[in-house]
Amino acid sequence: MTIFRHEVRRGRASLAIWTLSIAFLLGVCILIYPEMGAQMDEVGTMFAEMGGFSQAFGMDRINFGDFSGFFAVECGNVLGLGGALFAALAGVQALTKEEQGNTAEFLLTHPVSRIRITAEKLCAAALQVLALNAGCIAVTAVCVRSIEETPSLQTMALLFLAYGLMQLEILAITFGLSAFLRRGGQGVGLGLAAAFYFMNLIANLTERAEFLKYLTPFGYADGAKIVAEEALCGRYCASGAVFAALGIAFAFRFYSRKEIA
Repeated sequence: MTIFRHEVRRGRASLAIWTLSIAFLLGVCILIYPEMGAQMDEVGTMFAEMGGFSQAFGMDRINFGDFSGFFAVECGNVLGLGGALFAALAGVQALTKEEQGNTAEFLLTHPVSRIRITAEKLCAAALQVLALNAGCIAVTAVCVRSIEETPSLQTMALLFLAYGLMQLEILAITFGLSAFLRRGGQGVGLGLAAAFYFMNLIANLTERAEFLKYLTPFGYADGAKIVAEEALCGRYCASGAVFAALGIAFAFRFYSRKEIA
């Protein structure tokens, strides 16, 4: 597990910065809720009547004045998009950083198989994503308790489960891409995460584009839909599991045969 421990130590600074940034924004959103509570019903009604904008963000399906609805839209976008960007970076850099940093030759001369290298790097990246979510859950719990709100534990658990699964899927897909890349790849990872986000917004706008929800992990991590239905969509989750499995399979297959520059 030497490579695993090394990767965890190597990424701890980035993990700390991303976790603190996302958790801070989550905490601010939660703490300002009581100040906005009196106006939330009126704001929610106004947002619900904004046509396509409301449909894109799901604000026509929930009560924005309720804490769960507020959390799904405001905090959900912070954790969903922020976590997706972090997961994309962690995945796309996992296998390219050795060539980019000119350390691939040193690593691959050791008596360690490429399959083991790939597996330990994947586990280290996944641990970082889980650690980010654990930090955000802890901050959320403290802030919710401080404002004396009592949201449904089931709904909150489903929201965090959906965001975590979404981030792990993006990690797996970008990890697969990293097996084909030689240098960098940050732009590719961030662009892909942003594309997934906007695909879900488009799918919310029209039924003709609903098929996009099978292609984007944001399809089952739609906070407004989760709060409204109190469940995850099994079809979208199954589709996401297939894409994640393909990403991991591609990473193991092609990195083991890749010619390292």
